[in-house]
Amino acid sequence: MPVVLSLNIAQKTIPVDYAKKGATAIDKRPVDGPLEVSPPGPKGTAGSGVQGDQIGDWNHHGGDYQAVYGYAREDLDFWQAELGVGLHNGQFGENLTTQGIDHTHALVGERWRVGTALLEVSAPRVPCRTFAGFLGQSGWVKRFTQEARPGAYFRVIEAGLIAPGDEITVVHRPGHDVTVEMFFRAVTTDADLLPRLLEAGDSVPPDVIELVHRRRVVELDS
Repeated sequence: MPVVLSLNIAQKTIPVDYAKKGATAIDKRPVDGPLEVSPPGPKGTAGSGVQGDQIGDWNHHGGDYQAVYGYAREDLDFWQAELGVGLHNGQFGENLTTQGIDHTHALVGERWRVGTALLEVSAPRVPCRTFAGFLGQSGWVKRFTQEARPGAYFRVIEAGLIAPGDEITVVHRPGHDVTVEMFFRAVTTDADLLPRLLEAGDSVPPDVIELVHRRRVVELDS
């Protein structure tokens, strides 16, 4: 049975020179919980959807479509072996470290019951220089992008409580084939995939839908 291995938050931002805003809350640490998850509000005006969690840069992180970030322990173990360093739960900035469920091939719009909350897969995590600086890995953005194990962001459909050990149940799978991996490749290495994202409807963040439409306009004008 898929479970939440740990629930991770950052209770304060850390001043650093490698973050765009000069501070970061990427250093999430496991807590006992349970904690409430709820829709935080539109991107740019709100931070994390997890109670007590902080985000350093609201312009690029947080908001309703990035309310909760999940990463599989199996993928952390892969990177642990590749990098030759220990990676604790929460080290990739994830709120939920899970076991027994695949984030990479989850469908955008897929809904997971986690604790008493209902979460919907909304987007992949796109690596940035803050992520690279925090890990201290040269060439990390390129390497993470090539491997395409981005983890999944979720929006909160029903607010509720989540704690370590909670079971994860997939309660809905949409009828398209837009996966987290496809979404990730579309916005990083293969822009020809961008129009496919529209198949996932309003499960896709509005700013990404706008990106797709802008690209179409450019193509028509060229």
